[in-house]
This record gives sequence, structure tokens and C-alpha cells, in this order.
Amino acid sequence: MQTPKGAWTVATMLFLYMLVNFADKAVVGLAAVPIMKEMGLSPKDYGALASSFFLLFSVSGVAVGFVANRKPTRWIILILALIWALVQFPMAGTVSFTTLLVCRVLLGMGEGPAASVALHAIYKWFPDEKRTIPTAILSQGAAVGVIVALPLLNLIIVEFSWHWAFGALGIVGLCWVAVWFFVGAEGPITDKPLAEAVSDRVPYASIVFAPTFAGCVLACFGAYWALSLGLTWFTPFVVKALGYSQASAGWISTLPWAMGAVTVMLSGWLSQVLIGRGVRTRMSRAVVGTVPMIAGGLLVLLVPSVASPAWKIALLVAGGGLTGPIYVVCAPMIAEFTPIAQRGAAIAIFGAIYTLAGVAAPYLNGSMIEGAATVLEGYQRGYMVSSSIQIAGGIAGLLLMWPAADRARIMRHRIAAASGTAVRARV
Repeated sequence: MQTPKGAWTVATMLFLYMLVNFADKAVVGLAAVPIMKEMGLSPKDYGALASSFFLLFSVSGVAVGFVANRKPTRWIILILALIWALVQFPMAGTVSFTTLLVCRVLLGMGEGPAASVALHAIYKWFPDEKRTIPTAILSQGAAVGVIVALPLLNLIIVEFSWHWAFGALGIVGLCWVAVWFFVGAEGPITDKPLAEAVSDRVPYASIVFAPTFAGCVLACFGAYWALSLGLTWFTPFVVKALGYSQASAGWISTLPWAMGAVTVMLSGWLSQVLIGRGVRTRMSRAVVGTVPMIAGGLLVLLVPSVASPAWKIALLVAGGGLTGPIYVVCAPMIAEFTPIAQRGAAIAIFGAIYTLAGVAAPYLNGSMIEGAATVLEGYQRGYMVSSSIQIAGGIAGLLLMWPAADRARIMRHRIAAASGTAVRARV
């Protein structure tokens, strides 16, 4: 099937959408040290603030995912991005801890559905055999968002204050909304031949209890545990535990994302090449996504065994960056066996479950830092927990992901449902 005209314009805008999305997420972690200093927060208090972003993240992700099954994604995306922009502005002035907390909760509510709705939208523009690279590009918005935004935001924090960084993000968000209003559009691909051949819906239990779905959830949970620590605690680790300045921490904090950008694009390219050569998606998606993740977790396990701050950073950069491929392959695998009419909700449910890691990881990490004998020991204990979860998730995903088998099983269910409907109609 040919890619429709305008697909890459929409893909570019959604790439920028994810760029803004992750810049919004990352700003609290980047400004963690000055925020804690100004507000007198303990590590546990800051951990609670960081986790608050995820309180409504999953709930809104599922709710909006069901809406995306029936309503145009163009308008859903616009409303979500407008929420992100508006909730940044209260932090531009003097703000209480409660206000900051509430705004982060609201931001999480607006960003919870972002990735799943964007994926659902992009799959309306690209046929299945061409979805891996657009998915990788969408994922790159996260990495590039951090790589581009962190040095600029950190410059604002150092030269002005952390309040100005939030205000700048609000302005950028409004600019994106204005452009999307004019160029955003709904894709024409609806997989109609398949939908007309068989029943276009199955019980959601058939989807969410599919082994591949479970494997994707477990693998991405492990990866997201590491990612949420990177968003919230990596910069404080560099400053507080390793002794770097806030100015230096700005560019150091981009390194895991630069590594992730490379692994995401390479894995997306490799996956699509293998699919083009007829390799089953068990190998071209499941293995390509999970093996780097497991290897990355093993690298992070080495962090306490090296004394040099530079080597600690290098291991965290490599270990965290190798989680990127799992995000590229899981959504296309779920889309392989999910009816088009249910895809938006299925991807949203998937995202809502694995991002629960973001609720637990920052707060638990703060508690471990506060309870440790030294700051460095607390951070390293947190990274040991994170690497163990990352490895376990990768192994579980590798064992459970069999998308072709799940597609065949669900297809049999759909054909049986369609046959039953036809028999009842004749009777």
C-alpha cells in the first residue's frame, strides 16, 4: 500500500508534539536542585512531587484512548497540547509547593494519553509494513526534545531562574497548537478490507490477556522505571552525588537521550528492514526490542563497582539509552492483532499500565536516598533496583512476545463472531 500524501507532514508535527511533551516532563528534573533549595524540600518530598505527575497519567490515558476510538485524533491532540501549555504559566511567577504539585498532576493528566493517541493517529497514515520507522521517529521526539530543550532550559535556569523555564515551555506549547490547528489532519487508512471480512470487534480481554500484550507491558514497565528516574533524578544525581555544577549538568543530562536517539533509530531501521525481507515480527520486533534492554540493565548493575564519576555516567548513559528500542516495537506489535476499531483504546490501556512505573519509581528513589548513609549510596541503591526491574522486564517480554500467534488466535475469534452473526441473521 502506498503512503498517503501528507503523511510525513503529520509525522513531523507529531514528532514536534512529542518533543514538547518530553521537554515538559523533563523540566522538573532539570530544575530539581534549585526547586528543592528554594522550597526547602527533602529528597522524599521531591520524590513525591516527581511522582505526582503520574497520578492521573494512566487514568486519563485509558479514558482518552476510548474516546480516540470514536473521535478524530486531530482535535484530541490539539486539546491535549493546549492543556500542557496552559498549566506551565502558573510556575512562571512565585508559586507554592501545593500549586506546583497541582500543576504537575494536571500536566500528567494532559500528557497521559499523548503517546497512545499520537501512535493511533500516525497509524492512520502508514500501512502496517511501513509503521516501524514512523514509530521510531515519533519516539525520537522524546529524545530530541530532551537533547534540544535541556541545554536551553538549563541556560534559562542558570541565568534567570527555574520559573522562567516553565514560562518558556508554555509559550512553545501555544506556538505548536497554533500550527497544528492549520496543518493537522486525520489519516485515511482504516484497514477496511480486513474489517469488512470479519467482525470488527473482539472482547478487550482477548487483547489485554494476549501473551504479547502482557510481554509488552512488562518490558515497557521495566524500561519506563528507568526512564522516569532519568527524567526526575539523573540531574540531581550528577549535581548532588557526583559534584558537577548545575551549568555542567545541563549538557550531561542530554547524554542518555542522545544514546537513546541512536538506538531508537537503529532499531527502527533494522526492524523495518527485517520485516521487508519477510522475517517474522517475533524476531524483527520482539527480539530487536528486548535484547538491547536486557544488555542495558546489565550495564547499570556495574555502576557501584566503578569509582570514577565519568564511568558512572557512561554506564548510566549506555544502560538507559538501550531501553529505547522497546518503545519502537511494542505498539506496532499490539496493532498487529488489535482490530482497528479498538486500537486507540488498546494502545492507551497498554500505555496506562506500563507508565504506572512512573508513580512508584521517583518516590521510592527519594525514600532510598533519604534513608541511606550517604547521598551516593542512596542513588546507587536506587539504580540497582532500577536495573533489576529493567532486566526482569526485558526477559519477560522476550519470553512472552509472539505477535503472529496472537494475531491468528484473535482472527479466529473474529471470524467465529462474524459467522455467528451471519447465522443469526439468516435465522
